[in-house]
Amino acid sequence: MTQVNIGLNENTRKSVAAALNNTLADTYQLYMKTHAYHWNVTGPQFHSLHVMFEEQYREMWAALDEIAERVRALGVFAPSSGKALSELSVIDNADDAPPPATTMIERLLEGHETLIRRAREGIATADEAGDAATADLLTVRIQTHEKTAWMLRAMVQ
Repeated sequence: MTQVNIGLNENTRKSVAAALNNTLADTYQLYMKTHAYHWNVTGPQFHSLHVMFEEQYREMWAALDEIAERVRALGVFAPSSGKALSELSVIDNADDAPPPATTMIERLLEGHETLIRRAREGIATADEAGDAATADLLTVRIQTHEKTAWMLRAMVQ
């Protein structure tokens, strides 16, 4: 492998990449849960939730590539299996049996809030390393997930 000379030493790059891989794994897990809920939502709010969940999982799908490519820019490999991503994530899988729509919303809200907290940890790691690019990427991710959490929270209040 060629030398990576971007102003961050190898240990620093690995530390930042590990934090990014946590965010990547949480995003993937939440993407999968949101997509499953999109397929399986029922009830009077079916149409609005089906559409909203689709918007959310499509946004996360695009973000997965951006996060993984940042990991690669740091000279580290991104997790390359569902098992590896699942092991890194702290967000639960979707349920085997679809829950009621309100429970789906509550569980997605919990997932977004969890992801936000872990991304904040990643920003702290990136800031400590002097890695503005990673901090910026994670800041945008937090903003997106905070807005989504606000919208989900408004639906269950």
